[in-house]
Amino acid sequence: MSVIYSARWVLPIITPPIENGGVVIEGDVIAAVGSLAELVASFPESKVEDFGQSAIIPGLINTHSHLELTVMRGFLEAEETNFFAWLRKLTVARMAMTAEDLLVSAKCGAIEAARAGVTCLGDSSSVAVHTMNALQQVGLRGIVYQESFGPDPSLAQENVAHIRELMANNVARQTALVRAGISPHAPYTVSGPQLELTARLAIDENLPLMMHAAESAAEKLFVTEGRGAFAEGLQKRGIEWRAPGVSTIQYLKQKQILETKPLLAHCINVDDADLEMIRESGASIAHCPKSNAKLRHGQARFTQFIARGIKTGLGSDSVASNNVCDIIEEARFATLLSRLQSGGQPEVSATDALFAATLGGARALNLDDQIGTLATGKQADLAIIDLSRTHQTPATNPAETIVFSSSGRDVILTMVAGKEIYRANQVATASEDELKDRLQEVRARIATEYDIANAAVR
Repeated sequence: MSVIYSARWVLPIITPPIENGGVVIEGDVIAAVGSLAELVASFPESKVEDFGQSAIIPGLINTHSHLELTVMRGFLEAEETNFFAWLRKLTVARMAMTAEDLLVSAKCGAIEAARAGVTCLGDSSSVAVHTMNALQQVGLRGIVYQESFGPDPSLAQENVAHIRELMANNVARQTALVRAGISPHAPYTVSGPQLELTARLAIDENLPLMMHAAESAAEKLFVTEGRGAFAEGLQKRGIEWRAPGVSTIQYLKQKQILETKPLLAHCINVDDADLEMIRESGASIAHCPKSNAKLRHGQARFTQFIARGIKTGLGSDSVASNNVCDIIEEARFATLLSRLQSGGQPEVSATDALFAATLGGARALNLDDQIGTLATGKQADLAIIDLSRTHQTPATNPAETIVFSSSGRDVILTMVAGKEIYRANQVATASEDELKDRLQEVRARIATEYDIANAAVR
């Protein structure tokens, strides 16, 4: 039997907001969207769930996260002025995590996402199977990208053979909601030959590919001039690096990465030629404004991403570099920052930002045939946001009220494929208190183990 979810506002995204509207859910799909009066007349036997002064929107999409790092929230604050030191501490601490630790951390991250109205994630993971399990257990949708590393070109064949085995296992664990992807981590952690082999693997096996790209000044110096902390790190390990002397995006084109139509996270240090290459290749961008700012990497050209028609979604990155997984906050931050750099382009509006948080993210993940809008036949992924609270009143324009006055804490219901994952301050699919206690235990242990390992190095 179908159910009509109704509210003061329904925002389909591809059509104007509907006042006093509703969404009809039948099984895991949307059967109809329209005014409540019309839907009740067309579906007279349906139960009506009225959420009053609220807005129903498509489920929010986080195009770039690292759920397994949820345990690292606040752990790397002292290293934020030195990206190389930040990455080193993160890597050492992550190596101390067991398989169970990774699952607990990822599951807590998935719960946080569900509470904030996020229904789908593009997640990068060092051991993707655990994050895939976490998403499946909590009930979220997503693509989990198995990270690969290997800066030594002499080991490229061996590393890719290993990744091929991992991917076969990950693909076998796919479900209707959770897919497996691959992620050569970054230009400074994966050699040129390994990038080429990974691109070929992704194309041959039809695997979604994601990569961190043009993220930091240190990376730019590494790729263009072969200098800086990343180059020195390879030199200490006896690994030769010959800088290509071009931009990161040009380098990725040379190594066939752009042929995979990748999802590129960050894209801060890009010029007009880079953006045109991204657009022409069919690649997409995960824009992570809060993480970019917190790590002092710079301000990505969100206005230009939109103006050039590049598929662009919003990402939180890890809570180690952001502190929260909240795509509504990300939309607000992205919108306000963009107004400092419009450069003659039309300003990003609240409607633009909400588009990026929903359909833009779906397009970036190549899932827009299933999700991203409220439309007949689409998967029933949605979030309901309470607009009745003091900090939102008066609420006359729903998109502006969501983007400028709300946050993930105002979400009152999250649904994925017709199943309520979160409602009335309760996640239906997991024991939050037990998981939070376990996460605290994991954090205490890895902090101790990091201190011991760090002391030994000194």
